[in-house]
Amino acid sequence: MPAISIIICTYNRAEYLPEALLSLYNQTLAKDLFEVIIVNNNSSDNTILVCEKFIASHTNAAFYLLNETEQGASYARNTGAAIAKASLLCFMDDDAVAYSDYLQNILNFFANYTGAGGLGGRIIPRYIPTEPKWMSKFVASLVGDFHYSESIKIFSANKYPLESNMIVHKADFNAVGGFNTALPGVKGTIRIGGEGKDFFLKLKAMGRIIYYDPSVVVEHIVETKKLTPEYLYRVASGVGRGERIRTKAIGEFDFMKKILEYWFKLGASIILSLFYLLQGQPAKMKPVIQFRIDALKGLLNY
Repeated sequence: MPAISIIICTYNRAEYLPEALLSLYNQTLAKDLFEVIIVNNNSSDNTILVCEKFIASHTNAAFYLLNETEQGASYARNTGAAIAKASLLCFMDDDAVAYSDYLQNILNFFANYTGAGGLGGRIIPRYIPTEPKWMSKFVASLVGDFHYSESIKIFSANKYPLESNMIVHKADFNAVGGFNTALPGVKGTIRIGGEGKDFFLKLKAMGRIIYYDPSVVVEHIVETKKLTPEYLYRVASGVGRGERIRTKAIGEFDFMKKILEYWFKLGASIILSLFYLLQGQPAKMKPVIQFRIDALKGLLNY
């Protein structure tokens, strides 16, 4: 019986998937202690062939391939979790690369923090070829950049792990009901995000304590040529769309509070952009403001 199940949902990432899978195969953790469940989510490239070839050439490890025809990461992750054999579920993206001690550090954490309900780790962007001049810490979340603390720390009330590096007990995953499929991630030509936030806020409401461990590290491949205004709009507006659905499900008052919060953040982004101008970094001005405009558009359903 494996100690941990890693679930990777994948959609048209055949180019990057082999490195993600190889990073798990080359873990320091013994291969009989983990399994990797790959969930193909209607890929139109050669993802299936890539997966089948990898599994056939790495038979001394437990790698499995499933298909989920309902589009969206939430559906795919739930499908993978349903067949997972381990008591711990680890969710990693198809364009992430795990450090070699990734799984061992996860098991070490849960052995030392037996009361932990969930865990998030560090995500380091690997820019190809280089980090764009306009990138700043205020928009880095759009490419999955995440570092919460220099040491192990409990997430504060409104903070939570990112979806591409999160670990939970399967029993708690089932108790929450898995990921909210009303927040599917990418579906068709739009994105409706926030499934991780929704999940962990529900988990916290059950009294579970969620931690961050900076030693649990993956790199996230970011091709800068794909960071077009259209791509950034889809991600940022997807944040807003997800918050619209999540807060409206709670109540109209919560939705109105979220609108006020987003207007406040837009105002703050204008002030921040002026600081970049004063610091001689004008390239960072517009993305900070545009992020908040796009998120607000998504929230207001534009």
